[in-house]
This record gives sequence, structure tokens and C-alpha cells, in this order.
Amino acid sequence: MEAKKVIESGDIFLGIEFGSTRIKAVLTDENGEVLGIGIHDWENSFTDGIWTYPLDEILSGLSSCYASIKFDIKEKYGVTIKQIKHMGISAMMHGYMAFDKDMNLLTPFQTWRNSNTEEAAKKLSESFKFNIPLRWTIAHLYQRILDKEEHVEKLNFVTTLSSYIHYMLTGEKNIGIGDASGIFPIDSSTMDYDASMLNIFEEKIKKYKFPWEIREILPKVMVAGQRAGVLTKLGASLLDKDGDLKEGSILCPPEGDAGTGMVATNSIKKGTGNMSAGTSMFAMLVLDKKLNDYYEEIDMVTTPDGYPVAMSHANNGTSDLNAWVGLFREFAKLFGINISDRELFEKLYTNSLNGSVDCGNLMSFGYLSGEGITKLNEGRPMFLRSPKSEFNLANFMRAHLYSSLTAVKVGLDILTEKENVKIKKMMGHGGLFKTKGVGQRYLSAAINAPVEVLDTASEGGAWGIALLALYVSQADKYSLDEFLSKKIFDKNTGSEIMADEIDVKGFKTFTQRYLKAIDIERLSVEKFAE
Repeated sequence: MEAKKVIESGDIFLGIEFGSTRIKAVLTDENGEVLGIGIHDWENSFTDGIWTYPLDEILSGLSSCYASIKFDIKEKYGVTIKQIKHMGISAMMHGYMAFDKDMNLLTPFQTWRNSNTEEAAKKLSESFKFNIPLRWTIAHLYQRILDKEEHVEKLNFVTTLSSYIHYMLTGEKNIGIGDASGIFPIDSSTMDYDASMLNIFEEKIKKYKFPWEIREILPKVMVAGQRAGVLTKLGASLLDKDGDLKEGSILCPPEGDAGTGMVATNSIKKGTGNMSAGTSMFAMLVLDKKLNDYYEEIDMVTTPDGYPVAMSHANNGTSDLNAWVGLFREFAKLFGINISDRELFEKLYTNSLNGSVDCGNLMSFGYLSGEGITKLNEGRPMFLRSPKSEFNLANFMRAHLYSSLTAVKVGLDILTEKENVKIKKMMGHGGLFKTKGVGQRYLSAAINAPVEVLDTASEGGAWGIALLALYVSQADKYSLDEFLSKKIFDKNTGSEIMADEIDVKGFKTFTQRYLKAIDIERLSVEKFAE
């Protein structure tokens, strides 16, 4: 009854996150307690050599996800959502969305998965003396310039997915600083795009005589706690096709999935870290000092309140692993065995613990797309073994689980070995950690540090952006760190695992083999065409 009254009063907070394979909505009360969840599954398309989502699928997915949470609330509490106090949008970071002055999309949306920007990323990194990853928005933009694509002349707004959806709901061209840090380098002292690098970029494109400047076409940078817009009548109709939702909700700055992952795991303090494990894999470490150098394998991004973060980001995570599980699902159905996805993953993951610590000399590369850390522009999923490898189901699954973490480990090893960054503890969240004690143990072995998974970890980034929406009403009282520690995570519990020394050695051996065999993956791209 209490929850019903809260929902009827409109004192509720909504977060929607656009992930790679799922759009998820979470509704909370003023304490951050989850009241309801909505889900819409979707998948990117590989069209004309580009990983993309059409605009109509983005908007229909938005309304479908909202309809799902609206139904969930109606089923649980017998009440229809009509007013939401604050809300926020989050989405997968990076990529390229380019619009003209009338907000017409000029070229297909390129997601983070695209790595067709090698020339641009290399030239910008050299000019900035700062690593610009292949998937960053500015790399995509500069590559379009270098390729002399006609649409560049008409640019009026270049942004990411979260910022685009935020604009559709509010009419405001804003972006949270965490997501902005995947568009263009950020200066944490000004909480804005780095002015000196903007000037360098302007000088590089001066000869093209474009009718725009880079400052004019990027979204406005905002930090956690600021009001970033108000839900318009049009925005409300995009969310709720039934017309029940009223306009007027206050929106927080739209954020990227890296930032919401930090919030959802209470990992924004200096020295803390978190690992998001799903379709892509990325580990974030909040720094207490600047790095001595820049590295192609390390992204420098920020927390939602603007502090520097070193990110090891792998484009490929569990997609290939999930495909193999799907094959076992087909096998089970062939024999008339009905097994739930949850039980199937749990059985296969748990059985992997019976495998050898080095996976019995089995090797997997789950590269559905290019991988920046290992410098591949395309991917070919591949499994390898020698005639004398220990080929059994436990080792097979363990090799795929290890492989999903190995590219990220390569980046983290640079931080720990070359920059002497200490990993005190890593917070884990995402699908890899749903089976208790498996992915958590393997990540601990990979980084040789404890890994904690909170009870709320399954709520993920959608809950994280809901908390950032809630924080707008608390920003005058607390810093973001204080808000999370005192108001949200003060009673949150979880489990912590530290891998055995033998597991750490086993993962190190696997990684050494992985790096030696990477040339085979590179050759497969050349010899095995799409």
C-alpha cells in the first residue's frame, strides 16, 4: 500500500538504459528501492559493414521498454504511472550520431562496436598526446572528414545515443560528463571538453573550411546533480503511447553505461574500481594521480561527477560465449530436455570450476568485432586446441570464460605494471556474475585482487541512471560520493572473493598463450572472409 501511494503521488524516479542487447527500465522510490522493472530485447544490425541500430528501432524500443515497466507497476500495485518526478537516460557509450539543423540523421548511427577509424584515431592521438580510441565519437567524426564524406558539410549536431534520446525527450542538447568523455577528451579542472585539444582539432580541420566549429556541434557537458532538461509533451508521448504520462519530469544529464556502472556499484571514490561484464567488457579504475604516459590500450574517461578514470575497454565480451551456450540449448531440445536459460548457464558455468586452472591448453577468441586492445579492426570468433589438449566440457567453458576477460586484463596489466596503479578491490556487475562464485573468481584470478559483487549488482546501469535522476533532488545536500555511501549503499550487502594463488598462475599462463596466438586470429580475418 505504501508503494502504491508513492507511485500515485508521482514521487518516483525512472532510469532507462540502452544496452547492446537489452533496453532496461528501473523505477525507484526516494530511497533508491526498486519498485518495478521493464525490459525490451533488441540486437544491433550489421549493415553495409557497419554495426548499427535504425532510428525507428531506437524509438520503438524506448516506448516498448516503458510499456513493459508500466505493465509491471500495474500488475504489482494496481496503479497506472501518470507522473514521474525525475528521470534519466543512459546508453552504450561512444559511436557516431550525426544530424543536420533539422535533426535529420545524415548517415547511419555507428555504434561503439565499429572500429573503422584507425587512421583518424592514430592521427588524433599523436596530435593530442592523448589516447583517442577507435570507437570514440571524435575519431568517427575525423575519419568521416578524412574520407571526404559529403554529409560532414551539413553537420549541426554530433552526439551519442544517450544524448540523442535525451534531446528527443526534452529538446535539450546536453550530455553527462562521463558520456562526454567518450566523445572528446575532458579537462576535469573545468568539467568540460579540453580547450587546448579543441583548438588543436580546429587547426587540423581549418583547411576544409567547414561552416561549423567543433565547439558548436557537440552537446553541452553537464555533471551529476544538475538539471539537464524537462520532459516535454512530445517526449512524454514518445515514452507512453497510451498518453497517461504527464509532461514536466526533470531529467538528469544523460550518461554512458560506464558511468552508470560506477554508480550502481558505488565505485566513484578515488582508488575504487568496477568491472562491467556483458556484450562488451570494461574495467574502470578511479585514479588518485595522473598517468605518466598515454597508452593505446587505456581510455581516459571520467566519473559522472567529473573525476579521472582509467578504463580498459574490450569490444568483445560474452557474445561468443553466449552463442556456444545457445548451441548446448539446441542440443538439449533435440533430446526433448526442457531447461531454463538460468539453469543452463548455471550448470555450464559452475561445471567450469572442475576444469584445469590454465584451461587444459584450450584457446578461444570471442571476437565478433574488431578489438582495439589487441589491434584488430575486424573479428572472427575462433576456438583452438592442440591434439594433446585436455578437451572436455569443463575446460571448454572455462577457456571461453577466461577469454571473455583476457583483453581487459591486458589493459589492466599496463596500469599495474607500467603505472604502478594498485587495484585494492574490483566491484563486479553484469551478466557474467549472475552465477555465483564463477565469473567473480575468474576475474579475481585475472587481476590478482579481491572482487565483490553486491546484492543489487543485477539491477545494473538502469538502476544507476535512476539513482543519478534521484540525486538531482539531493545534490544541494550531498556530494555524489556522500549520497551513494550514506543514502543508498549504507545497508547494501554483497559477497567478496579472492582467487587462490594457483588460479592466478593459471590465468597468467592462459594470457601468455592468448597473446602468442593472437596472430592466428589476425590471419583468420585476412583469410576467412565474411
